[in-house]
Amino acid sequence: MRDVNSLNKVILIGRLGGKPDLRYLPQNQRAIARFSIATNERVFNPTTNESKIRAEWHRVIAWGKLGEFCEKYLTQGKQVYIEGKLRTRSWQDRDGNKRSTTEIEAQTITLLGKREEIAEVEPFPAEGPSSETSIDEEPGLQEEGGGDDEVPF
Repeated sequence: MRDVNSLNKVILIGRLGGKPDLRYLPQNQRAIARFSIATNERVFNPTTNESKIRAEWHRVIAWGKLGEFCEKYLTQGKQVYIEGKLRTRSWQDRDGNKRSTTEIEAQTITLLGKREEIAEVEPFPAEGPSSETSIDEEPGLQEEGGGDDEVPF
């Protein structure tokens, strides 16, 4: 249950840095796609009267059918609108060091840009992880996987 005075929501519009990496968890064959998008902002320096564009990179994950949708339709440079939640997870690397990362767990992804680029694909809502499955508890995220299943519309 969500606290009345609390909200975890992220909205981004940016361009993909590369093709999503789709894998399947070995325990339940659930799809997970990982990719990065860049957002840009203009920063003005009043002392030099110059402005520069600063890029910020965001890690995004998408579960289940939404992850398969990403692998099928998203390509490098494509502009997307993403709604989701911030998720932080921790793990131990091969050397035994504790590592952590913060990612956006996508709930909705909409393709933007020219209609020819979009190929008339509709927005696809997310299928979130079940309450008993956590990305932190899935050791198979480093395993290879993949598939060519069709995404139904």
